[in-house]
Amino acid sequence: MDKERAESTTHFGYREVSESEKTRLVGRVFRSVATRYDLMNDLMSGGLHRAWKAFALNIAAAKPGERVLDLAGGTGDLAAAMAARVSDRGLVVLSDINEAMLTVGRDRLMDRGTPRQLTYVQANAETLPFPDNTFDLITIGFGLRNVTHKERALAAMARALRPGGRCVVLEFSRPRSPLFGRLYDAYSFSVVPKLGRYVAQDEESYQYLVESIRKHPDQEALKAMMEDAGLQRVSYWNLTGGIVAVHRGYKL
Repeated sequence: MDKERAESTTHFGYREVSESEKTRLVGRVFRSVATRYDLMNDLMSGGLHRAWKAFALNIAAAKPGERVLDLAGGTGDLAAAMAARVSDRGLVVLSDINEAMLTVGRDRLMDRGTPRQLTYVQANAETLPFPDNTFDLITIGFGLRNVTHKERALAAMARALRPGGRCVVLEFSRPRSPLFGRLYDAYSFSVVPKLGRYVAQDEESYQYLVESIRKHPDQEALKAMMEDAGLQRVSYWNLTGGIVAVHRGYKL
């Protein structure tokens, strides 16, 4: 059987594509949106993404001296905040699979004066290039839904955590109210791609990002996936009516 026929398929938004094609397409999306990523986040969420990230940072509770890995770290706002919390006795690794996103994040933080405890690694979340039991805390903010094999990424995170360490996932999820969900869908599909067209000159990428949210596991399904990956005491918090959820699990 040839490679194309043998290769498994997955979703890219609402499209069914091969796994290798999804990796390529997601990479293209984030290379396209990298330079307008923060501006678009502010416009799409009305600035709420900053409050969501602040809540996730409090749940993560990075402490002085800890070693932290921030996956799909993009433009670096979570990593920068945690670098301040771990102090110069700790370490924060800002990681992203996409070189354009990682470059934008690195340049942005260098312009601000990168703290010496912050470093950068381009890496695939499914195959983390770190030894077992390396980090006290691993975070991933608005990136897990773009991973082809989410279960592999969660298992890789659990492996790289030290015993007693925690994993925090900040991601879009399912609104709790059906009425709110319908209003959210109407906004997402009618407004967000048009913002992408006029602000980022890329409607197609933002159409994908809206669709990817609907394909991501809901709160309970993601909790179960984290438990299957070996994380324990998994809990979650709904934000803004369940549009976003923060999950936390421990390696015990």
